Amino acid sequence: MSTTSHTIPAEVARHVLWTFGHRGGYQPGTYHQKLLDLLAYAPPVELAKLTPAYPAEAEAVRMAKYDEDGIDKLKRAAGLVCIRCGDEDGPFVGAPRQPLCEPCARPMPLDGVA
Repeated sequence: MSTTSHTIPAEVARHVLWTFGHRGGYQPGTYHQKLLDLLAYAPPVELAKLTPAYPAEAEAVRMAKYDEDGIDKLKRAAGLVCIRCGDEDGPFVGAPRQPLCEPCARPMPLDGVA
């Protein structure tokens, strides 16, 4: 397996989350659905062979299958977790790049009392 880390686009992260049955993901088109199924069922050696052709997809599937915190990383890449408090309930402001939940996005009064 490659040890290089690839940037996972938000859309790919959401597709992989859907493929593995996690909340927040959404179904890809037929081609990508079949590609992600192939990557998900591929043994590690075959996944490594497919990685040069589909680096982001293969890395996202590898994270979902083998990383202990891979699903959490994919949720962050997909913009499904508040970057300040870690809340997953949403709705989010500024997603997917800098997602903040609505309470964290509210401006704090200068006296610090909400």
